[in-house]
Amino acid sequence: MAQTLETLSRHSNTLTSIRGIVHTMKTLSAINATPYEHAARSIEAYHQTILQGFEAFAYRTGEIHLRQVEALEHLFIVFGSDHGLCGNYNEILAAVVRQNSQLQASSKHRLLCIGAQMNDALDDQGLTPDAVLLPPASADGIGRLAGDIVTRIDRFSRGQPLYQLGVTLAFTQRGEHGAREPVTLRLLPLEPGLLQREKYWNSRSLPDYTMEAEALLSSLIRSHIFASVFRASAEAMVTENAARLALMQQAEQSVDERIEDVKGELRSVRQTEITNELMDVIIGFEALQKKRRPEALQPARTASKPRKS
Repeated sequence: MAQTLETLSRHSNTLTSIRGIVHTMKTLSAINATPYEHAARSIEAYHQTILQGFEAFAYRTGEIHLRQVEALEHLFIVFGSDHGLCGNYNEILAAVVRQNSQLQASSKHRLLCIGAQMNDALDDQGLTPDAVLLPPASADGIGRLAGDIVTRIDRFSRGQPLYQLGVTLAFTQRGEHGAREPVTLRLLPLEPGLLQREKYWNSRSLPDYTMEAEALLSSLIRSHIFASVFRASAEAMVTENAARLALMQQAEQSVDERIEDVKGELRSVRQTEITNELMDVIIGFEALQKKRRPEALQPARTASKPRKS
């Protein structure tokens, strides 16, 4: 019985230590998600400015009709995780990437993977990335990663027209009611509506520019690509930490339930041990009482002698 009590006590201490680790991981996930969320909001405001720049350019220059032909080469940029403890975060996205690559079987595919865990998930789907990049370690590293990806897209294009290239971003974003969902965003070729001219300009000041139209359009496209990649990276990091936070909350709840069960077993074992010790004391006391009772009932053997007259 003492061994069982010792085992349960050791088990309770181990569960308490595990709960502390899980609570720390949950706190870190909540803290890490906040800067990435702020970065996603900031780049969204910047991106809206870039889109307004496209509208102003189209209004001033005239509507530009983009060629809609099937891309000869296609680059998938997949934003995954480099750490564990986030469930099937990478596996779901890898399955979506495989489905999209099968739908575009006529073009040559290349993969750019962000995250070692994502690389393993893609390998399980039979996909081999051309390069694997490290995800940002902090919100400050998102700009570095986005700049590196834009440079790789330039190398991938090799001077070809944009309508002959296909670039798709695959990442996980936040859904409704705290859920997460994998999405694919086509980055190149450009959407036709991006350079459509509005009939009316909602301002008294008409848009104008002084630099060359080709240089301005090239700068707008590069900024659009950078902002889209930046937002996808930030959103992927937010959802990764959110997924890890949700799993840590479930783990913490499970550990708490197990701790309560072990504590209940400990109380039961201790009560049983105390009861057994009390029973031993009572049985020993009754045995001593039974041993003394026969000695008390025996008559006295010594008697007084009669006196001589």
